[in-house]
Amino acid sequence: MWGGRFSEGPDELLRRYTTSLPYDRRLWPHDLQQSVAHARMLGRQGIIPAQDAQRIVQGLEALAAEVRERPELLQGPDEDVHSALERLLVERIGPSGLRLHTARSRNDQVATDLRLYARAQLDRLDEAAGRLQEALLARAEEEAGTVMPGLTHLQPAQPVTLGHHLMAYVEMLFRDRDRLREARRRANVLPLGSGALAGAAFPVDRETVARELGFDQVSANSLDAVSDRDFACDLLYACSLLMVHLSRLGEELVLWNHPAFGFVELPDRLATGSSMMPQKKNPDAAELMRGRAGRVAGHLVALLMVLKGLPLAYNRDLQEDKEGLFDAVDQTLLSLQMATELIRSVRFRRDRMRAACTGDLLATELADYLTRRGMPFREAHAVVGRIVADLQGTGRTLDRLTVDELRRYSPLFAADAAQCLDVEAALRARRVVGGTAPDSVREAIAAARARLRRMASRQAQAAS
Repeated sequence: MWGGRFSEGPDELLRRYTTSLPYDRRLWPHDLQQSVAHARMLGRQGIIPAQDAQRIVQGLEALAAEVRERPELLQGPDEDVHSALERLLVERIGPSGLRLHTARSRNDQVATDLRLYARAQLDRLDEAAGRLQEALLARAEEEAGTVMPGLTHLQPAQPVTLGHHLMAYVEMLFRDRDRLREARRRANVLPLGSGALAGAAFPVDRETVARELGFDQVSANSLDAVSDRDFACDLLYACSLLMVHLSRLGEELVLWNHPAFGFVELPDRLATGSSMMPQKKNPDAAELMRGRAGRVAGHLVALLMVLKGLPLAYNRDLQEDKEGLFDAVDQTLLSLQMATELIRSVRFRRDRMRAACTGDLLATELADYLTRRGMPFREAHAVVGRIVADLQGTGRTLDRLTVDELRRYSPLFAADAAQCLDVEAALRARRVVGGTAPDSVREAIAAARARLRRMASRQAQAAS
């Protein structure tokens, strides 16, 4: 490919150090896809003979079927997937294949491949996130009225509904999907035609190639186009934050699975045991969701460090953009699938959740009661705080107090104060948009489903 300038071949150590074929061969469908579009354009523009262009296209299409059946073809001695496919093409169609690289550099070629890959994976991630949302919505609807303790600082705070808790993750995933779709928009720019760095010296038709490959536009600056990996950082950032959300979900499943909580029970098929302790049933899948969040975020940091000191235009450092990106996408997709199956299959222990809603969770209700009776909230907060302090060590909780006992702390407590010491009443009181009241949760579920339908409709329109 580039040996004419050199009097000897590369050292074996250099070859092993610089080859990217073992991991970039997964780009082969995208490389062949763009090569077909490029060859057609070369023929249409008269840059190469039309018959050669036709032979190249036919050869590339046949090669795609062959590699699909025999992936071992891409395990050769080649430097990268681009040189491997070009070699295979020339072996099959002869000298005509040598014309394919006209008006193209590996610099704009790999940038195009990677954008095609990113675009496809962003679509897959979006679909997988949508499936997790559907699973969460189904369970949230089942548990719209299920009482559980809400926590802050991992301490019991106020009663909420399980449906409301699950809907929090639906909202996170909406933001994740917005990021994925925005990353796709920015990735959908064609760099092909930028050459090595200065643009092509042939009358290439970049706009037609862009339309054939489904890109929204062509790049505006050749120097930027061959060295830009912002779109890969966008994809890694979207994956990283999505994995952070899955890590939070995994952490809660781990906590809830602990006997001290006992809020969930995992099916045996989604849990593991211990090689030593016969009684163990471990939530390994949820734990790995936590662990792999760090792995994915690490890939983002690694790529940022690769990019931070690069002068324009292309530098071989950019070869380091792929392994971390591929792994991040793989792990995020797998984690989304695992989270979806966990949510679909886990059994929620409503009895344990309800039992954990002790009377002290209603402290804020009492403070709100005094506030509605005219006491400034800060004073009401202090009054209820004294009640809680006095109950410490007595074995009693707020919901066990009589109205007469409450009146010792403030004459504003009247007979209806007892209504504040009911968990279900406390939930119903939060009947606001975004609140935890069962009716509000059901409205949020309906709104989320309508939003999903709109997203699917826009996606279908864009595809058509």
